[in-house]
Amino acid sequence: MPSLDPDLAPFFSEWTHRRPGQVRSLDRAAALLHGLGLDSARAPVLGVVGSKGKGSTATYAAAALSAAGLRTVLVTGPSFRNYRERIRVDGVSVSDGELRRLGAEVESARRELVPAEREGGYLAPSGLFLVAGLLHARVVGADVCVLEAGMGGHRDELRLLCPEVVALGMVFAEHVGVLGDTVTEIAREKTRVASAERTRALVTLPQTTEVAPVVEQVLAEATGGRLAPEVVDPAAEGAEPPVELRPAGLSAASGVLGTAAATRALELLGHPAAPPERLRSVLGTVNLPARLSGHTVPGGAAEVVVDSAIDRVGVTAALSHARSLWGGVDHVLLCLPDHKDVSGAVAALAGLPVTAVRLPEAHLRFDHGLPAHWGRMEAEELSPAAVSALGARVLALGTVYFTGRVLEVLDAPTDRLFDAG
Repeated sequence: MPSLDPDLAPFFSEWTHRRPGQVRSLDRAAALLHGLGLDSARAPVLGVVGSKGKGSTATYAAAALSAAGLRTVLVTGPSFRNYRERIRVDGVSVSDGELRRLGAEVESARRELVPAEREGGYLAPSGLFLVAGLLHARVVGADVCVLEAGMGGHRDELRLLCPEVVALGMVFAEHVGVLGDTVTEIAREKTRVASAERTRALVTLPQTTEVAPVVEQVLAEATGGRLAPEVVDPAAEGAEPPVELRPAGLSAASGVLGTAAATRALELLGHPAAPPERLRSVLGTVNLPARLSGHTVPGGAAEVVVDSAIDRVGVTAALSHARSLWGGVDHVLLCLPDHKDVSGAVAALAGLPVTAVRLPEAHLRFDHGLPAHWGRMEAEELSPAAVSALGARVLALGTVYFTGRVLEVLDAPTDRLFDAG
């Protein structure tokens, strides 16, 4: 991940100085939105929630909306090479100067609030980037915003905005003990981002038999019985985009969900969808960094596939993709802190040469037992030469803190997610 610049202090100051036991405060975030006039006057919002694939869903939704001629602001997280990537207009990151200006405006409004030390919670960085994205949408006259939630839903700042359209990805037992103790509790948390006041549609991928009825029930409760989930099935005949324009691997369904949610948003806005050839042209330019993205090591010939896989299923899918692309894999770089599915990844990588990478972030633990024959490396040792030395076909897998570092080493393009033309 990129190092923290002083200009980014407005986004991290309260989080950095939070007290033990202090949690993020949605009441404080609501007061900030009110102070900036963003609680009422704002562009329509398409909100993205789910356990996996939120970034891919949001990117495809933004691309489809931009293809239809709408000026679209996209807010995602986390970033890869630069925090500017969290806020984009028609797929392109804001500039350093724009992010600096947005941070200053957020900070000015924050200083008008009751000091955080006198309240019970703090303003979270992800929520402050969301606020900054809404501010930028106002500055550039955006027609619509696509906003990716953090890990939550009802407890996420996105809920305060009452999104007009919600895109719900697959719900898994991710963040158990944080968002809920069971997958159904997690589904409830994520679905409750919908509101009776503004939400007009919730578009969802097919959920498991355990999750689907919970989504239906909670959505009805949240909207006073007004809405039912609208299911989009990637396997259905005619589902857009066609297979060849969908993301690779497990993200394919997210591309379908994002496109469908954007189409629904256009209907509700009374705006015509992009002509099929125009839509497919724009979707054909989508770039998803660290989602099975392929790169060449600078100054060398080694090829690298980078993917933010964090469990056995994701690692297995990434291996399958790499083998279909290259015919084999020479080496795997893996970086998974202890709270990820380390055992599942170890099992999936059996028989392959692997180097485990440790990150310096103090909040991440790397004490899980690993095969003795695996290599070891500190993240600071990553370099083009170090990657090239591993072989001609390298698969880099792990948490986004790690894949962001790999993209930096590879000088991978991350400022443009798609070309709106």
